[in-house]
Amino acid sequence: MSPSVEIAVRVASYAVVFAGMAAWEWLAPRRKLLVGRKPRWANNLGVLAVDIVAVRLLVPTAAVGVALIAAQHGWGLLPLFGPPLWAADIVGFVLLDLIIYLQHRVFHAVPVLWRLHRMHHADLDIDVTTGVRFHPFEIVLSALIKIAAVLALGVPALSVLLFEVVLNATSMFNHGNVRLPPRLEALARLIVVTPQMHEVHHSALRAETDSNFGFNLPWWDRLFGTYRAQPAAGGQGVQIGLPDFRDPGELRLDRLLTQPFRRDHSRPESSDSPAISGGHRSARSG
Repeated sequence: MSPSVEIAVRVASYAVVFAGMAAWEWLAPRRKLLVGRKPRWANNLGVLAVDIVAVRLLVPTAAVGVALIAAQHGWGLLPLFGPPLWAADIVGFVLLDLIIYLQHRVFHAVPVLWRLHRMHHADLDIDVTTGVRFHPFEIVLSALIKIAAVLALGVPALSVLLFEVVLNATSMFNHGNVRLPPRLEALARLIVVTPQMHEVHHSALRAETDSNFGFNLPWWDRLFGTYRAQPAAGGQGVQIGLPDFRDPGELRLDRLLTQPFRRDHSRPESSDSPAISGGHRSARSG
């Protein structure tokens, strides 16, 4: 697999999913936004641009490249069992998703890692751009963890590429400010993390923030006891964000990048906020 093909697949899939989710949010929004799209989108996408540069500069080899090297040398756990390539692809995909789930829980549990991750949670609204808003240090650390997992497991390169493309797509999907019909949503969350399911994770209440950690497959939360079907305030009443970062000025790019190094409040404790408070209302009735 050439680097040019890999990049083309990544860019094309990202552009298609982002455009589709943005259009869906425009046509059928689930919630009324507290902050306008223009300032949030400009800064959230600015974070994404910094992330891309940081990974290119600090992570010399992408996970797919590492997978190709591991395959050439027969490194990793999966090659020891000699499964067919299709089976190794499936098992590798599922195991990588489990590792991302566990990584997510660790980033919530360890204070210094939470200070990096909380920038993602400090968005005052949740939409497709929230799904790409992660601190550059967190993105680099996550890339290194993924590389280590690929080496240890011996995940095939195709499985790694598919996993990363799907993970990016589902992250944009489950952060989307979109509505699904109740019956469809109930069925969909059996096989993928839905926006309503992940919305609970972005609640300002700590008990709800520390639930529904899955980004892609929803099974790990049920298996490990971190699943919460609905927020206490109901789907339209949940407050998004963190109590310590309610000032809209915190949405600026410079404030987002320096947030982990400011203030000493590391965990959300309640839904009270000094600047912007109250629940959200649906953008449309019905």
